Amino acid sequence: MNKLVLIILLITLSVQSQEQLPYYEIPEYPESFTAGTVAARAIDGLGFRYYWATEGLRTEDLNFKPNDDARSSLETIEHIYGLSKVIVNATLKKDNSQKTDESELSFENMRKATLINFKTAADILRSSDDISQYKLIFGTREFPFWNQINGPIEDAVWHCGQIVLLRRSSGNPFNSKVSVFNGKLKE
Repeated sequence: MNKLVLIILLITLSVQSQEQLPYYEIPEYPESFTAGTVAARAIDGLGFRYYWATEGLRTEDLNFKPNDDARSSLETIEHIYGLSKVIVNATLKKDNSQKTDESELSFENMRKATLINFKTAADILRSSDDISQYKLIFGTREFPFWNQINGPIEDAVWHCGQIVLLRRSSGNPFNSKVSVFNGKLKE
């Protein structure tokens, strides 16, 4: 079994054996700055924001949309899930053009899968000395890691903010004890 598959398996088993999903708190920061640790930290910040943006959403929150032209919270979450697959696929060196049917995923399972995708990608990047190897692959087209940053990573951060706005609008505000600066709940 190659090292990457073993890492992913251990992460998945660890997450499944714990009640708590990844990113309840942001992981401790590494002692050194490398391209991999910085990229991983960006995804950790995204994971933390996503965890708390989606924590405690009710059916009425998931179905809420401000007008007919807007996405609902659930549609936005589905989009972030798709972005999380693009993010993790780059670190797994997998092609994104191979589509899978996941239309039956419940909100809870989609949320969990999204968080695991973020955690897997961040852990792979954190241990990497050369993140340029993690290209975005779409069939025969490849894009450098730079596109990962300004594309799916930042797009997912943008959409986490939309979920927070939508949940406030549907009467279920974001937890005021969340400190995105410290990556923890305030005491």
